[in-house]
Amino acid sequence: MHRLSGIALALFLPVHFWALGQALQGEATLESFLRWSEQPLVKASEWAIVLLLAAHLTGGVRILMIEFLPWRDWQKTLAALAAAAALAIGLLFVLSSTAHAQGWPQKPVKFIVPFPPGGATDISARLLGQKLTEIWGQTVLIENRGGAGGSVGAAEAAKAAPDGYTLFFPSGSVVTANQYIYANLNYDPEKDFVPVTNVVSGPQVLTVPANSPYKSVKDLIESGRANPGKLYFGHAGIGSQTHLAAENFVFQAKLDATAVPYKGEGPGLAALVGGETHFFVGNVAASIGHIKGGRLRALGVTSKAEIPQLPGVPPIASVVPGFENTGWFGIVAPRGTPKDVIQKVYLDTRKALQDAVMKEKFFAQGLAPVGNSPEEMGRAMKEESELWKNVVKARNIHVK
Repeated sequence: MHRLSGIALALFLPVHFWALGQALQGEATLESFLRWSEQPLVKASEWAIVLLLAAHLTGGVRILMIEFLPWRDWQKTLAALAAAAALAIGLLFVLSSTAHAQGWPQKPVKFIVPFPPGGATDISARLLGQKLTEIWGQTVLIENRGGAGGSVGAAEAAKAAPDGYTLFFPSGSVVTANQYIYANLNYDPEKDFVPVTNVVSGPQVLTVPANSPYKSVKDLIESGRANPGKLYFGHAGIGSQTHLAAENFVFQAKLDATAVPYKGEGPGLAALVGGETHFFVGNVAASIGHIKGGRLRALGVTSKAEIPQLPGVPPIASVVPGFENTGWFGIVAPRGTPKDVIQKVYLDTRKALQDAVMKEKFFAQGLAPVGNSPEEMGRAMKEESELWKNVVKARNIHVK
């Protein structure tokens, strides 16, 4: 038995340390390894190996008692004791690592959303949270912390304990653009967070009040050019996706318009309905209810082509050649969050996004599931961050 268990140990440890090395390096190949290890047969074999390791440890102690008694050779005794202790520690490490990965979550998980209810970020988080509640058997709580273009919620999330029970659900600009806009930011997107997964993405829609004289994008642009500085547009806060999308439109349409910040997309759209502003470039998810309810008129979408959720609404690019803008919403975690927890959140989120009902719900909001890996999300964030760095500098968007 001692020899057989020794062979099992020799086979198991190289695989275990290879997997551990992959986790420490953050390689994408770990994803396939984890999926493979979730199979019932593999789990059974793992526990069989654990039992063999226990048997090997027992055999080692027996040999220690018989062959290496202190009066025979005290140096050999110390060496045997050290080997037995090392093996015991390794076994405990394997068992504790497995228990941690399989045991999380053991209590409710909180998503901090950096905008008030009613916006696309909030809608996306709540839809995903409902499905993850089913998968995890633990409630996913949504905590809205709006203000300063998402910076208030981001700062709170950055200070959260890195145990996986507090996750940050921002729109893209909060972690890719705000660092170039705000001079005194209370968080650092690169240092304070690690990517988990991009959940959904989708275009925005340019809207005006239902009683607005503007019937098309062309009407709005012509009026704005004829009356410089007389158009006002709302947004969800300086640096938010809706702000940058509107600035992009104003820049490419060669308009002189004034930005009016609100504490979130919901309040900004409500102000537009009330006639406080002239137009708003908002996410489809947040705007579509007002459009179908007859409170707002959709003039154009920021995608290259029409979208099925808003038939008959032309792309802004048909009037402003080359114009395109897309927003996204995802999950990041406080730096220091265990890698196995990050991997579980990613894999379970991707599983949720593959659900047919979930796809329909997001489709109705004009959003497309993404579910990319932490590594893929990290690379995309770096690329987008460089893009917004140049845009912010060109448009001179700064808050001191």
